[in-house]
Amino acid sequence: MNASVVSRPAAGSDNSESREVPFLLADAIELARNAVRAVADDAAVGAHRGVVAEGEWAASHRFAARLPGYRGWEWNVVVAACPGADSATVSELALLPGADALLAPPWIPWEDRVQSGDLMPGDLLPPKHDDERLVPGYLETGDPAVDEAAGEIGLGRQQLMSREGRLAAAERWSEGDFGPRSPMAAAAPAPCATCGFYLPLEGALRAAFGVCGNEYSADGHVVHAGFGCGAHSDTELPSGAGSPQYDPFDDGVVEVVDVPGQRD
Repeated sequence: MNASVVSRPAAGSDNSESREVPFLLADAIELARNAVRAVADDAAVGAHRGVVAEGEWAASHRFAARLPGYRGWEWNVVVAACPGADSATVSELALLPGADALLAPPWIPWEDRVQSGDLMPGDLLPPKHDDERLVPGYLETGDPAVDEAAGEIGLGRQQLMSREGRLAAAERWSEGDFGPRSPMAAAAPAPCATCGFYLPLEGALRAAFGVCGNEYSADGHVVHAGFGCGAHSDTELPSGAGSPQYDPFDDGVVEVVDVPGQRD
């Protein structure tokens, strides 16, 4: 039988345009199975799941993979032949994921996995290449105070925070524990903007952020002007709070007398 003229449609093909697979290749199931057995145990080779055309004279046989941790994966064996050939040969073999395969989550680069608070003493964390949060020191940052200072000292730092970097920082600080919507701020008698311990930042962020100088509160932390706590500089105790107050008592101006009829 001339294998070049006898063919059948590919089984299990996902191609919208079905390609005919020569019988010589379609019937090479055991050839493909034995190729898998050469690299894996018999128990690791499951049922035949079809054949897919890879070209005019090449096709892939798919077998279920019975391997721990590889649910839904398949053994793929590519067989090929020349027109007029009497037998097929194995071209390559691979373990590939099937439609319902258990796959690892998408890869996330290391620099994108680092979170706030992960940096420990001794760790080095260089900025990303072309980090949008930074601009060269010879460019204007858009922050008048920074740009003026950089000009006065001859550019100074090699890189400065960009507008995008400042906006990102402002968003983090506003949504953090020292922002205006935090539980502490909700219970505060007054905002930080009116507190004597509030030290405003310089530059473009001055209007919204400062550093707390109260050692009993958010000492050393950047706080939003709308943040607040119970240690506000104008905080007063409510009336009646604390120990009762009495007039001074001087026993030197008191005359002690005996009262008849009193018992000890």
